[in-house]
Amino acid sequence: MKKFIGQLGLKILGWKIVLDGDVENLNRCILVVAPHTDNMEYILGNLAYWVLGKKLKVIIKDEHTKAWYGFVVKALGGIGIDRSQRNDLINFVDNEFKKDDFSLVITPEGTRSWVAKWKKGFYLMAIKSRVPIVLGAGDFGKKEIHMGKVITVEELETKTYEEIMAELEEYYKVITPSVPANWNPKIY
Repeated sequence: MKKFIGQLGLKILGWKIVLDGDVENLNRCILVVAPHTDNMEYILGNLAYWVLGKKLKVIIKDEHTKAWYGFVVKALGGIGIDRSQRNDLINFVDNEFKKDDFSLVITPEGTRSWVAKWKKGFYLMAIKSRVPIVLGAGDFGKKEIHMGKVITVEELETKTYEEIMAELEEYYKVITPSVPANWNPKIY
């Protein structure tokens, strides 16, 4: 049923999925989604995951999982985190990966507004959990959802952070964000 809803939703909205790698890369990974300038990216990403039959989770403010609509947020993969408390997200994510296989969506910008550089947590989570980083993006110029390009565990162990970030920067430079003024293509 989810697959049908995903296909119908993307068709109505005029979007298509473009795989930049093996769909199996999405089984267990940190899914880096950028540019993050609009909440529509989350909806499009969920629809794409439904079409592909993959499991998606996202860390979200716990106020959204505790609200009256929290059951919907949780059903869409939301994991509530109390942002007023100091959380050890790297170990939390590692423990989640020990329980199950899924793609954990991370938007390294941390906001839909312009930022000078990305947060490093996605990289540290991938290293600690020994899972690959997979790149995802909504190209609003072409109405394409890109996903599947992988930075393997082996690459994470042998390349420097700067080399990884340069590779990500190169990948995302051709993506058109929903709100271009909120995107800084110089990510590190």
